[in-house]
Amino acid sequence: MDLMDLLKVGGSLIQGNSDDATTGLDVGDIANALNGLIANNEGGLDLASLVGGLSQNGLGEIVGSWLGNGENKSISSDQITDLLGSDKISAFASQLGLSEESAKGALADALPQVVDQATGGEGSIIDEMLGQVGGSSGAMDMLGKMFR
Repeated sequence: MDLMDLLKVGGSLIQGNSDDATTGLDVGDIANALNGLIANNEGGLDLASLVGGLSQNGLGEIVGSWLGNGENKSISSDQITDLLGSDKISAFASQLGLSEESAKGALADALPQVVDQATGGEGSIIDEMLGQVGGSSGAMDMLGKMFR
């Protein structure tokens, strides 16, 4: 699954969440807004910033659940702001014509599932990234340094 496919999954999750403000949004528009929010300069998912943001804000256990094979732990709207920053949330909300509260709620609903899907299984985005950092042992070494 490439990044845009993954972002469209995120767009569908946001479009289908319980907030009426997101129901009529176009999945492609949401995917483009997500791309600006969580993509890196190389056109991939910026997992390093997400993992770093979570570990810096004491949310490492949450991201670990997203990266692992078990149940994904939820993240609150306030934690989404801690993770992504209020400027990025504001830009995301503005791009989609949402209130910041709706944007935070939508991201809190969708982001755990998007990261989970990006990191699960052979051929996933994380599988490609693991090859770039020396496999799973290289990634674990890198994560270990982040969570110290």
